Amino acid sequence: MPAEWTKVNRLVSAGGQIRVRSPEAREVVAAWFQETKDLSLILSRQTETTVVEKIKKSLVKDVAARESHILGRLRDSNVLDAVFSIPNAASDLIVLVDLPRRTLEVGMALKAPTDKKSTKARLNWLLRQISTTETADLHVRLMWPGRSEETQFSIDALLDDVEIANEGKEGLQVLSCFLFTAKRLGARFTQQTNFIKDLEAVVPSFYREVGQDLSAWHPPAARIKTDRETAEDVSVDGLEEASEE
Repeated sequence: MPAEWTKVNRLVSAGGQIRVRSPEAREVVAAWFQETKDLSLILSRQTETTVVEKIKKSLVKDVAARESHILGRLRDSNVLDAVFSIPNAASDLIVLVDLPRRTLEVGMALKAPTDKKSTKARLNWLLRQISTTETADLHVRLMWPGRSEETQFSIDALLDDVEIANEGKEGLQVLSCFLFTAKRLGARFTQQTNFIKDLEAVVPSFYREVGQDLSAWHPPAARIKTDRETAEDVSVDGLEEASEE
């Protein structure tokens, strides 16, 4: 990252607001564009596939509009983010750089299996997919129906007692899960070289240790009913007879 990265972090730490027109912010965004390209290349080489960053269609060919969009995110939320599409992965890989917390978040979102009726069963479906034993920095954010607020737990806590996810959510079933690692970098976050070094280590590490083992849930294939196994069973006469029984 450029020298401006340190300056922008100092501003945020002091409670200041990033101005979208500031030269420092523009330099940081330009460097972020290059870094997301580098991450795509790193992941592509590691997986021997073509990993691409997902960008809104309206921004793909309009560099100025994309820069304005990222600058707006940086000003309003003090974050930089990117989404990567990896062939045949369970979902997109999401990267978030949180300046106030000096933290890197890398994760993937999965819809909960609707053939499982309880939150406990749905979360156990997810937990069984986590093969790594290095779970200290792993967390899951749970999304619920309607206006019910999302909740968040460490994976270690859920492995100890998955029932804690039901507290305050009785009668509800979790709809989706965002499984992620959160790496707090401290002073290294603001350092030009160390930030990039850590980012390029954490992103592939999450995918290798967690993401590549995840599977998206798909509804089971429709099955032929036992009373409709032959063509005669589903003929007009056959259906009429069945309805009369």
